[in-house]
Amino acid sequence: MGIDSLLIPAVMFFALGVIAKLINSDLKFPEGMTKGISIYLLMAIGLKGGMALGKADFQLAIESIIWATIIGFILPIIGYGLLRFKDKINPFDAAAISAHYGSVSAATFLTAVAFLEMSGVTYESYPIVMMVIMESPAIIVGLMIAAFTRKRLAAKEGTQKVKTEWGPLLHEAFTNGSVVVLLGALIIGATASPESLSKVMPFTQDIFMGVLCLFLLDMGMEAAKKLDTLKKAGITLVAFGVIMPLIGGTLGIIIGGTMLGFSIGGTFLLAILSASASYIAVPPAMRYGVPESNPSYYLTLSLGVTFPFNVVIGIPLFYQMTIWYIGA
Repeated sequence: MGIDSLLIPAVMFFALGVIAKLINSDLKFPEGMTKGISIYLLMAIGLKGGMALGKADFQLAIESIIWATIIGFILPIIGYGLLRFKDKINPFDAAAISAHYGSVSAATFLTAVAFLEMSGVTYESYPIVMMVIMESPAIIVGLMIAAFTRKRLAAKEGTQKVKTEWGPLLHEAFTNGSVVVLLGALIIGATASPESLSKVMPFTQDIFMGVLCLFLLDMGMEAAKKLDTLKKAGITLVAFGVIMPLIGGTLGIIIGGTMLGFSIGGTFLLAILSASASYIAVPPAMRYGVPESNPSYYLTLSLGVTFPFNVVIGIPLFYQMTIWYIGA
């Protein structure tokens, strides 16, 4: 694909957002606009996936859900192990950061969808279902690691351990707004009649790419804000923000291409899901459930390192890796 893979409007608007912030432009979105755009994008991709899912193979859909759950549990454990290697990162920061890398970034996924559609490459609907499922397991893993750490430290210090309130945390994990919108739109798309859905297609499909460009323009500005904090994060964390997506993306390609038998497009999307890091669903859960962790670390890594890496380098890289693994 070469440089052409970067010259799609969505990626170019992301770059524009970065440039705007670096030159101290007064460009900014009205309050609440970004959230509204996010809801629209999740609704649109959910409806599209649901329409395709209504015609899909039920057994493969179940297998996809199972593998999405497995990936959601495995990746944060791998991430935690890397961060704790030689005790470089404290256990609470490691737990919170690794949870972000087991979850997913809808923005990265949507950019990858735009990449495929601009390239004329088809894909299955199953990765959209997997995106919904992968939002929550990593949060649970991060909270469990933090709870275990508290228990271990309390036993070591002879103090009373801090009780973890699982109810509110699990409620947050499974009822997060992005999960509700995406899952709801998926169900509506799968169950509503084709005739009724056709009436909303001009809104959910025709303007999708333009709205995505606006969203990535804002994401570019947000990513640029994190550049100043990269120096404080240290080389270990910055390196993790690049290495972990490579591990996750490779795992996604193997599972999508071998275990699930997806096409190049579907396998590529699973690679992107596995390589991405959440910056919407997981941060509030970690801030509440792991208050001992430093929010600036996981926000800087997910939004300031991994998101730009995936948009600029990861998407074309994982696409080429998928072609190599599956074969054109």
